Amino acid sequence: MELRQLQYFAAVADAGGFSRAAERLGIVQSAVSQQVRRLERELGVTLFDRSTRYVRLSAAGERLLPEARAVLAAAHRTRQIAADIASGDEGLLRLGTVQGPGDRTYRLLDALRRTAPRLRVRLRRLPLAERLAAVRSGELDAALVRAAAIAPGLELLPVWRDPLYVALPDGHPAAAAPDGGPGAAPGLAPADAPPLLVEQLADLPLRLAPREHNPPFHDLVTGALRAAGAQPPLGPPFTTLQETLTGMAEQHADSPSWTVFYEVTGLPSVPHVAVRRLAAPELTTSLAVLPGPPGPPLRQLLQALRT
Repeated sequence: MELRQLQYFAAVADAGGFSRAAERLGIVQSAVSQQVRRLERELGVTLFDRSTRYVRLSAAGERLLPEARAVLAAAHRTRQIAADIASGDEGLLRLGTVQGPGDRTYRLLDALRRTAPRLRVRLRRLPLAERLAAVRSGELDAALVRAAAIAPGLELLPVWRDPLYVALPDGHPAAAAPDGGPGAAPGLAPADAPPLLVEQLADLPLRLAPREHNPPFHDLVTGALRAAGAQPPLGPPFTTLQETLTGMAEQHADSPSWTVFYEVTGLPSVPHVAVRRLAAPELTTSLAVLPGPPGPPLRQLLQALRT
């Protein structure tokens, strides 16, 4: 059974005859008659009662005509969906995500909904190594990654940059307000506070997570320290931001230290701890993709990122 046979069957039924159906289809009558007869042989029934004066649907034809129309409609719908998928207007985008900073991911998804409202998005939160492996294997179409400079076998497309922040004892000279007075305690930086340089903190032990926990971020921070000629001693390791800042507050007088972090859900406010923006480096978030021309869903994602 072929789709054109069902199409000719429906056309003859609508036109009330083979010659008029052929005119509407733009083909010769013999081609229409031949394909309808082949369909009748395939189905084992007679679809039309034929005479020299008329062509009418048989009882079997009346029963099967709605089914033929449903098949033709499904075929048309399949073609339309395929065209939408090819253009990226419809389909599925599988994206590996990161938490924060801020609401950038939500803004990206909102932009994507505006440009491709029928494109479904499936988000996956995976550890960095698994996220990159999923892109390489084709399990993900793309993945957002932070601070990564290289990803073997993949292209990294920078999509946005965000500042880093340092938390330090509010009594440290670097925590001072722009007028030279003491910083606020607890200390979120005033809007006009100049960003800090890492060398201003070289005398304080640094709380930094072991490299295996987040190699790109660890390399970003230690690389910036080396470039500035600063080698602060290591303090207790960074665990979570809340635990680390609480430990810093409790030990602010006896064992002062500092740490560096990026904003996820807002800047923290902790007694005896000042928070200041770091001048450099910035945190780059990139989109990890397979090399080569992007597929339709990925093209829509890149368009949303541009907006």
